[in-house]
Amino acid sequence: MNESYKSGSLSLTATVAMGTGVMIGAGIFALTGQVAEYAGALFPLAFLLAAVISGFSAYTYIKVTSKYPSAGGIAMILQKAYGKTMMTGASALLMAFSMIINESLVARTFGTYTLQLFDVGNADVLVPVLAVGLIIAAFLINIAGNRLIGAVSKVTAVIKILGILAFATAALWAAGWTFKPASDGVINDPSATGFLAGVALAILAYKGFTTITNSGGEVVNPHKNVGRAIIISLSICLVVYMLVAFGVGSSLTVDEIVRAKDYSLAEAARPALGNYGVWFTVAIAIIATSSGLLASIFAVSRMLAMLTDMNIIPHRHFGMPGGIQKHTLVYTAVAAALLAAFFDLSRIASLGAIFYLVMDIAIHWGVFRHLHEDVKASKPVLLIAMVLDLAALLAFLVIKGRADIDIVVIAVTSIAGIFAFERYYLSSRRNNKANAG
Repeated sequence: MNESYKSGSLSLTATVAMGTGVMIGAGIFALTGQVAEYAGALFPLAFLLAAVISGFSAYTYIKVTSKYPSAGGIAMILQKAYGKTMMTGASALLMAFSMIINESLVARTFGTYTLQLFDVGNADVLVPVLAVGLIIAAFLINIAGNRLIGAVSKVTAVIKILGILAFATAALWAAGWTFKPASDGVINDPSATGFLAGVALAILAYKGFTTITNSGGEVVNPHKNVGRAIIISLSICLVVYMLVAFGVGSSLTVDEIVRAKDYSLAEAARPALGNYGVWFTVAIAIIATSSGLLASIFAVSRMLAMLTDMNIIPHRHFGMPGGIQKHTLVYTAVAAALLAAFFDLSRIASLGAIFYLVMDIAIHWGVFRHLHEDVKASKPVLLIAMVLDLAALLAFLVIKGRADIDIVVIAVTSIAGIFAFERYYLSSRRNNKANAG
C-alpha cells in the first residue's frame, strides 16, 4: 500500500466503497450469533437500534471532519477538542486498541469459518493457529508495500456485499420469505438489559464508518462528501445486516444460532442450501476477513504513527530498520496475534465494544464541551449520542459482569492503565522540556 496520500484522490463512490468494505466484513460473520446470545429473537432489532446509535455517533464525526477534513481523523477530532492532553492520547489509544482487537476478532473469524470446510476435532488449537497465520500474512503483504492492496480492497468490497446479499436472499427464499425464530426458551425472552448488551455488540458491526473520517483529507470536496459517504455507507450496511439477520433467523432457531454463534452464517446456510451453501458462505467469509484484516492493519499502524508524530505516544525502534510506520506495523501485528492466540471470539468482541464505546463517549463530550459552536453542532443531538452510547455501555458491563467478570476487570483495568500511562508520559515530556529550557 502506498504511504503517500493526495488531496482529492478519493471520489464519493470510492469513499463509500471503502467505508462499506471495512464495515461489511468479519463483523457480520462473527457478531450475528454473539448478538443473538444477548438479544434472543429480537437480534434483528438490535442491529437496527445499533444503526440508529451509530447514526447519532456519526453526526459528531461528520460535523468536525466536514469543517476540518484531515487524514488525522479521530486523532484530529480529539486534538481539536482537548488539545495535546491525556484525554486526547488515551482516547486515541482506545480507538487504536479497539481496532487491533477487531483485527484479532477478524482473524479468529477467519479460522472458525475456514474449519467449517473440514471435519476436524481440535478446533480449539487450530482456530488460533489459522488466526495468527492470517495476521502474519497480512503483515508481510503490508510491510512489502504491495500497491495492489487498494485495488484488491475495492474488488473484495463488491464481492463481500454481493456474496452476503446472495446468502441472505437464498436463505429467505428457502424459508418462504418468513422470519420465524423459536419462541420458547429463556434465550428468546431477553431482558431490556440483555437486549441493550446485544445492541452494544452490534455497534461493532458499524464502527468501520470511522475509516472514512480518517481519510477526510483525501476525499473529493470533503466538506460535503465525507458526510455523504458516511450516511450512504451506514445505510447500505443497515440493509445488508437486516437481510442477514432475517436470513439467519429464518433458517435457524435462536438456540441453534447461539450454539453456532462463532460461525452462525455458515450453519444457517446448511438447512437452506446444503453443503454448497456452506462452502459459498465460508468462501465469502474468508474473502471478507482476509481483505478486512489487510486494510485494518495498515490503518492502525498509520494512526499510531500519526500519534507518534504528534508526540502523544512514545516510540521505540528496538533496533528495527525503516520508518515509524514500519515499526507500528510490527507492534500492531504482534498485539493482534497475541489477542487472537489467547482470547476467544466472545471475549475479543466484548473488549472491542467496551473500548470503542468509551472512546466514542469521549469524542461526543469533547465536541459538546469545546467545539459545538465552532463546527455548528447541535448540543441536544450530541447529548442524545452520549446517552445512547452510555446506556449501551452500562447494560453491556452489567451483563458481562454477571457472565464473565474477568473480561470486565481486564477492560476496566486496561482503560485505567492507558489513561495513567498517558498522564505519566505527557507529564514526563513537559518536565523534560522544562529542564532542557
